[in-house]
Amino acid sequence: MKGKGGAKGAGEGERVAATNRRARFDYQIEDTWEAGLVLTGSEVKSLREGNVNLSDAYAQPRGEELFLVNCRIGEYKQAAHFGHEPLRDRKLLMRRAEIDRIRGKVEQRGYTLVPLRVYFKEGWAKVELGLGKGRAHEDRRGAIAERESKREMDRALARSRRR
Repeated sequence: MKGKGGAKGAGEGERVAATNRRARFDYQIEDTWEAGLVLTGSEVKSLREGNVNLSDAYAQPRGEELFLVNCRIGEYKQAAHFGHEPLRDRKLLMRRAEIDRIRGKVEQRGYTLVPLRVYFKEGWAKVELGLGKGRAHEDRRGAIAERESKREMDRALARSRRR
């Protein structure tokens, strides 16, 4: 489903397990989707503790399915030897039409499917995926300068309101 309304922040009934803050800096995000995650029991418990790292993760279409690759969900200590492999590829659950649409966009040069956040929605583990185009070093500098100028304007406005 296309991320509407609640795509920016946590909506009602959502509890964010992890966010990929670096993704919006490294990529120009053009579109977002919500996908379900296929997890084992120990992975869910580890996610609820917030033991997840999205920094190098990405999603990749394989055949007619979509997989989350390189997402590290740390081991759940109480699971002992019944635990899970921290870096395994995890299947994402989406409608076939959306997967086909995403595949068409990802196959274009320069586009990557990046996980923006992992959260629980009504008890189900979900991941918000963003279609991103990699930013060049110069673009990142521009983003930093833009953010700094906005911050300065906000400070000036706050100072003028206090008077």
